[in-house]
Amino acid sequence: MLKITTHSKMRNRVYTEIFQKKSQSKFGRILVITGARQTGKTTLIRKIFSDYTYISVEDPVMRRTFTELTALQWKTLYPKAALDEVQKEPQLIESIKATYDQWEEPRYILLGSSQLLLLEKVRESLAGRCTILELFPLTLPELQTNGWDDPVIPSLFQQELAEQSTDNYLPSFLLDQRHALKLKAYNHYLRFGGYPAVSGDDTTDTEKTEWLRNYVRTYLERDIRDLASFRDLEPFVKLQQYLALNTATLTNAASIGKQLGISPKTVQRYIYYFEMSYQAINLPAWSRNAGKRLVKSPKVHYLDQGVTQAVLKKQGGLTGNEYESAIISEIYKQAKNSGLALQFSFLRTHDGREVDLLIEFHDYYYAFEIKMAEKVSQTDARHLFNLEEFLDKPVKKAFLLSNDFRTQYFDEKTVALHAAMFLG
Repeated sequence: MLKITTHSKMRNRVYTEIFQKKSQSKFGRILVITGARQTGKTTLIRKIFSDYTYISVEDPVMRRTFTELTALQWKTLYPKAALDEVQKEPQLIESIKATYDQWEEPRYILLGSSQLLLLEKVRESLAGRCTILELFPLTLPELQTNGWDDPVIPSLFQQELAEQSTDNYLPSFLLDQRHALKLKAYNHYLRFGGYPAVSGDDTTDTEKTEWLRNYVRTYLERDIRDLASFRDLEPFVKLQQYLALNTATLTNAASIGKQLGISPKTVQRYIYYFEMSYQAINLPAWSRNAGKRLVKSPKVHYLDQGVTQAVLKKQGGLTGNEYESAIISEIYKQAKNSGLALQFSFLRTHDGREVDLLIEFHDYYYAFEIKMAEKVSQTDARHLFNLEEFLDKPVKKAFLLSNDFRTQYFDEKTVALHAAMFLG
């Protein structure tokens, strides 16, 4: 029996408080935590739930032993346990269900890096009995921490989501008291992404690059083979590289399939695998009719810039599309961490007007335009004006995010900010 231990030096996570609060709720007796491999699920659970027994389902020998336990044995021997990669042995989920149904005391945490496989089993067996939580790579505020006790300071964007913003932004990012810390985290993020393993100062740039390339190889050899039992990975690898080269662009399955020599349905299925394994965001096109958003061509954004670089076997030198994906991914992660039920889309009209990101709230939108430029003007924000002509709800705020240190107000709700100032 292996008891959970903690790591001494880690970045702090906003999930610490979230997971603790969820575990104490009515449906917190079983927490299901999913997310990409190496996002820190196991480490975080070891930190937060130190009184839980940690069980790795990846060990095939021990896996068979645990499947033979009765519900009473689970209740007696493992009243509190965290089961890692539990989707590899669905029978264990049935055992947890039986234990849950018979006694009120036992509490379990189920971890898995495959959202598709894990949630399929959870929906079949644990519907109404569990709380599902997602863990993403580190956000910019988390990258600025230096240990579990170092508080995560909410970004200006997170303050917006919590309706704690004063709307009185500093006239320049250079005046931000945390300017140096934010910029360091931002520059790291744009080069190496947000995976915890490459976030430390104790590894060289070469080691970080090597880790990311190994991550991509492991993802293909383990996660994707688990998902689809591929005989031949080559078509999937081709699409992986295509999407990395064309991140933040419209995806037309028929066109992509023709270029890569695979069917449009296969392209759609593979993109779904990318999304379900937390490698990409499939961003739908906005439509007044929500049902039509699934029909129009979406944009695929790689979720982590470090992984994008590793797939392309390059270092540094972001393209405009890569920068757009990096910023949208950061917004997406921070919004997801807020726990709010938000809808994400982009706007493109027939006359060429485009807004990179819309976040839909119950009765309004936030709109975002993203530019990699170091100097921006009102012209760069032109697509953010008068959006009510197209949308079905008002735009509460519109943001132009870039690398311009100046803060510029274009009207009462449209503002240009440095991306690191707003998101860091």
